[in-house]
Amino acid sequence: MYVIVEIQGQQFKAEKDRFLYVHYLGDNVKEGDSVEFDRVLLADADGEVKVGAPTVEGAKVVCEIATPLVKGDKVIVFKKKRRKGYRRKNGHRQYFTKIVIKDIIA
Repeated sequence: MYVIVEIQGQQFKAEKDRFLYVHYLGDNVKEGDSVEFDRVLLADADGEVKVGAPTVEGAKVVCEIATPLVKGDKVIVFKKKRRKGYRRKNGHRQYFTKIVIKDIIA
């Protein structure tokens, strides 16, 4: 069984006992906390597909916070204009939260 769930504006395919890296959930969550997401857009239970309009009623995903703060890979942004002496180098690291899917209620 799997579901498509929307978490902070992004859609993820969630299956039981799988890890997800979602956008940082903030300082108010701690390791081991339980979090529920109820924006389930699609649910598939052994070939029986339920599509929400816009969400599936009564469906939710129960997750546990595995690691509240994970830093993503560094992305280098380099801008240059040739023959003008213009060069700018900037870096960015996105913060994520690692969650594990404990239960899917469809």
